[in-house]
Amino acid sequence: QVQLVESGGGLVQAGGSLRLSCGASGRTFSSYAMGWFRQAPGKEREFVAAISWGGGRTYYSDSVKGRFTISRDNAKNTVYLQMNSLKPEDTAVYYCAVRGSSGSPSMGVRDYNYWGQGTQVTVSS
Repeated sequence: QVQLVESGGGLVQAGGSLRLSCGASGRTFSSYAMGWFRQAPGKEREFVAAISWGGGRTYYSDSVKGRFTISRDNAKNTVYLQMNSLKPEDTAVYYCAVRGSSGSPSMGVRDYNYWGQGTQVTVSS
């Protein structure tokens, strides 16, 4: 059974930093792209960042570019999201996802097959 478990969320003041982790179990994901998405109350789930199977390619949404960094450790079957200079508008539930059909990253929610349960990130002003 495939399972993705996010951790590292919490409450932080504006300008602060958090590091999210997502550990995968039940299957090796080193051949597949992984991504981070977020969903704020009343809004649709949106793309945040994605990384190719080997880590050589990364994509970011315009809203987080320059502040967030996605990385992965295939030996640990884990993907990370380093979030710096956080803003109140970054407040959301953050989800990690695996694109089980490809090693190329994608910004599309529907391109990802496996999802974690989410971790709350709250940024106070």
